[in-house]
Amino acid sequence: MRLLVTGLGDIAHKAYLPVLSALPDVELHLATRNAQVLEQAGRSFRVAGLHSSVDDALSAGRFDAAFVHAATDAHPALVETFLDRHIPTFVDKPLADNLADVERLLALARRQETLLTVGFNRRFAPSHVALKGIEADLIVMEKHRHRQPDAPRRVIFDDFIHVVDTLLFLAPGPVLRHSIETRVDQGLLISVTLTLAGTGFTAIGMMHRDSGLNEERLDMIGHGRRHSVLNMAENIRKDGREYHQRRGDWTTVGQQRGFEAMCRDFLTGVKKGRATDFDAILATHRLCEAITLHAEAVCKGL
Repeated sequence: MRLLVTGLGDIAHKAYLPVLSALPDVELHLATRNAQVLEQAGRSFRVAGLHSSVDDALSAGRFDAAFVHAATDAHPALVETFLDRHIPTFVDKPLADNLADVERLLALARRQETLLTVGFNRRFAPSHVALKGIEADLIVMEKHRHRQPDAPRRVIFDDFIHVVDTLLFLAPGPVLRHSIETRVDQGLLISVTLTLAGTGFTAIGMMHRDSGLNEERLDMIGHGRRHSVLNMAENIRKDGREYHQRRGDWTTVGQQRGFEAMCRDFLTGVKKGRATDFDAILATHRLCEAITLHAEAVCKGL
């Protein structure tokens, strides 16, 4: 498979390029306007297909799939470029930072009958996958940041979106209602709480941007048990007694955080001609838009 990766920043170097460059039967190509970054990435991951731009890469031949790891505001234009050419596309979350662009790109993927995937790695992290389907009537996910208040739209679509998507992934049934609380100070989002509810379950997501530590915790509670995941590295089960299990010494970050399984799943979908999961992508971004509008209304005192 000929793969094109564009956007060679921190996330690409840490999470994606180590995985993609190690896959067999893959011809990897990289594209960025930053010549120094391009050369360094090509050397570090032994990639010969280096291009100064996406247009340059596309003019050099056909690609079986594309990976977009550029800044969020560049996602819509890049995704549109690939979908217009019927190239299956994987894009880091979010697909876009507003619902209008998300709906437009999903409509394009539908018209082109081309796979579009958004990178929600927690859906593939072993610690989270193991909790899918277990008996729990209360799901609580916390993702906090140390002294990082920021603009509401940026916080929600670039960070809190992981909480939203994970709750939807783990919810044992359809979400029938939701509620939102946000706290904003001088235009900066301080905290957000999202509550989802359905038949027999409640799911709560929380983020505080002025917390004492960067940390993430997931709890699945009910039926006499509590399953917890701390920072995607430590699993705790309480069933009258407490059991701890940490990531194995030889488990890579790509495996533990789900990036390896997520990339393989996307490429399998490309080979099999799998359809885009329109409903899941839309549900996550639609809730993010609702949370953002709530916070922006709080800013305006509405």
